[in-house]
Amino acid sequence: MRVRAATHGRSTEAEVRDILESVVKPAQRVRMGDALAELGRRLGLTNDDFVVFEQVRDKTPAEPVRFE
Repeated sequence: MRVRAATHGRSTEAEVRDILESVVKPAQRVRMGDALAELGRRLGLTNDDFVVFEQVRDKTPAEPVRFE
């Protein structure tokens, strides 16, 4: 691991972080927002379809969390 880190010009700890990040967060991951937008397009949804959600949405501010 030390040799690999030195080859890449970073510390062993930085090398381990890079390896873990590449495994946990692959470059070709599915982004949730993009996936939901694509689903809406495939289903033919428009902004008018979401008007009902704005009408029934509870607009009361949330109560702050108390850690007492």
